Amino acid sequence: MDSPLHRPLWQRAAWAGAGGVALGLGVAGIFLPLLPTTPFVLLAAFCFSRGSARVERWLIEHPRFGPMVRDWRTRHAVPRRAKQLATVMMLAGSAWAWWVMPGPWRWLPALCCAAVATWLWRLPDADPR
Repeated sequence: MDSPLHRPLWQRAAWAGAGGVALGLGVAGIFLPLLPTTPFVLLAAFCFSRGSARVERWLIEHPRFGPMVRDWRTRHAVPRRAKQLATVMMLAGSAWAWWVMPGPWRWLPALCCAAVATWLWRLPDADPR
């Protein structure tokens, strides 16, 4: 992977901006029950790795967010609690979609969520903190 320093300024700014948005959504997810934290923090780390080595380092060393990023990068591990919350939210979203979507499309969100949940639960659990 290229270092952020080898990218043009506009690309670094775009990646850093996307990382900032993702991190902001991840922080909001701490307080809002329908918004997940873990995927947004992982996305932020990915974006910062391409846009700002300094902010990426800060995120990796952060006491709350750093462990989940390090676990993902080393073992593709996800905290069990994050898996549980994601599964509950996917079930709720699929049920809502079944209720509001027209007949022939009702099954599509549940099918997508089932595929994501299968993938998610096959990943190793991160060590409890």
